[in-house]
Formats: sequence, C-alpha cells, structure tokens
Amino acid sequence: MEYRQLGGSGFKVPALTLGTGTFGGGTEFFKEWGASDVAEASRLIDICLENGLNMFDSADIYSNGLAEEILGQAIKGRRDQVLISTKGTFRFGDGPNNVGSSRWHLIRSVENSLKRLGTDYIDLYQLHGFDAMTPVEEVVGTLDDLVRAGKIRYIGVSNFSGWHLMKSLAHADKFGLTKYVANQTYYSLIGREYEWELMPLGVDQKVGAVVWSPLGWGRLTGKLRRNQPRPETSRLNHKLSSSMGPQVDDEYLYKVVDALDEVAAEVGKTVPQVALNWLLQRPTVSTLIIGARNEEQLRQNLGAVGWNLTTEQVAKLDAASEKPKIYPYWHQSGFDERNPFPTR
Repeated sequence: MEYRQLGGSGFKVPALTLGTGTFGGGTEFFKEWGASDVAEASRLIDICLENGLNMFDSADIYSNGLAEEILGQAIKGRRDQVLISTKGTFRFGDGPNNVGSSRWHLIRSVENSLKRLGTDYIDLYQLHGFDAMTPVEEVVGTLDDLVRAGKIRYIGVSNFSGWHLMKSLAHADKFGLTKYVANQTYYSLIGREYEWELMPLGVDQKVGAVVWSPLGWGRLTGKLRRNQPRPETSRLNHKLSSSMGPQVDDEYLYKVVDALDEVAAEVGKTVPQVALNWLLQRPTVSTLIIGARNEEQLRQNLGAVGWNLTTEQVAKLDAASEKPKIYPYWHQSGFDERNPFPTR
C-alpha cells in the first residue's frame, strides 16, 4: 500500500481508506448501502490490514451512530494498528442545538463519537458540512481546543465551498490555531467540479483531498451500460439513495464507461480499478474512500493500487469525462499562462 502525506501535515495516510457507510444498515437510507455486522466488519478490516490499508472513515450519522459502534467493536484490541476518521455537524437529535458546528454541538458530537468508537482520540475529525449559522471563529476555536485536549489529532472539512474553507484557514492562520489539512470531497471521473476551485485551493493551502464516492455514487462499477438493465444490487435502484447523490446524465456516463472499457482492456484491469487509479494520479489527492458490501468488492478495489495508468491513458479518460465549466471557471481556463491546471 502506498502512503501519502495528508495535505501539509506530517501525517501519512494510505492511498485507500475503507468507508464504513456499509456498516450496520440501521436506517432505510443506509440499508441500501449495506448492512455489515460486527463479524463481517471485522473480516473486512482483517483484509484491509493484511493489504496495508489501515484507515477507516465513519460519521456520527451513519446509521444513527451504529456504524461507529460496529467499527469500534471490530477494532477492539488493535486500536494502535488503525487510523480512524469520522465526521460531525449534521443533525443528531431533535433539540435546537443538536445540529451544526457550534461549540455546544461539536464538543457533544466528539465526545459521543469517542464513546461509540471505544477510543480516547480520533486521528482525523472532519466537519461534515458548512454551518453558516455559527461564526467561523467559534468553529475553528472549538476544534483547536479539542486538538489541544488530545481528543483529535488532525482536522478537516467536507462539502465546503472554496470561500468557506479559505475563510476558515485564514482565521486559523491569523491567530495561530490548528488548521484544516483535509477536505473530504466528492470527486470522480463523472464528477470533476472539484478541479475548478477546490483543487487549486488545496494546492495553494496544502489541504489534501480525502475523496468520497470515487466511483460516482456506484455508477463506475462497470455494471451500468447502454441498453442493459441495472444490476439487482445497487443503491441506484432505490429512489431515496439515488436522489440524494450526484445526478449524472446517462449518455455522459456511457461515454466515460466506454473510455474506461478501452483503458481497462489495455491494462488488464477492471473498470472500477481504472477509475480509482485515475483519481490517485490527480493533484492534491491523499486518499480515496472505498466502500465494500462484501469481501469480493473490497479485494477488487484494493487492486487499484500498485500500478499506474500511462500519460496517454489518463489523457483519454480526461477527454471522455471533460464537461463545460460554469462561470468564472470557463473564463479562467482560457488563460493557461495565468491559470494552469495544477500539476502537483
């Protein structure tokens, strides 16, 4: 397994991280992802550790805390062998303060995650979304306190706009507070908007991308093709899950899958392995969060590392997945001498 620096920190993370959204299946939404119990989760973690993958990502809202509980039980007795990342901010409870990134809610969220995970520290804690109702000063200050208290090692964000992240980084820099080093972001061959603003920001400010849904919400498994029915088991078969994820035009998807098929045949790999490997060669990417309903899916995803696409193959996939940019990005991209695409 390749290990990479997480942003500008000294923290090294594996190129692949196992997501735990498939653990528990405790709600209708997460049932559509998977329902691994402790025994199955333990087996998946065994396979990960055997292959050098030692980072596991969760969130308090995954199955209403059940995913964190199962992860905690599955790593019991081997906490020193694993890295844990989790998230908070979304609503967790009915009260008026049970949502957002206020000092009240963040401290409560971290304490409860620690209990469910059965640990006294979290390696990477990320805000699951931006909270426009809480001052940035309160949010950053609270996270800094939690780091200094030893309850969190590193901090990051998820689903932030560029200005959300930059404002937070500027405040932390001005007052010498702990800075975000990770951006858990959606990025895939069929979802490249991350490149427009968040990637250049990540390069400039040394914030590493922790990529969620790198297979485009299950669309790049190789099972979705022209004139073929959807596979029986897919989150896209369920209206709730399908509507909550990124929306993708069918013809655009098929165009990208066609290119993936060509490259996969050239390198002797599967479509998802090629899609993941393409991401691993993009600037700022620190780790990809892979999901797995079972051992077979996990082992296939693990096959995305240890090799690289050629420059020509990357260019072929780039061309197939390119989409018109919105303003001001289409305007900026017309002046390569001033706004070149990031190369690191």
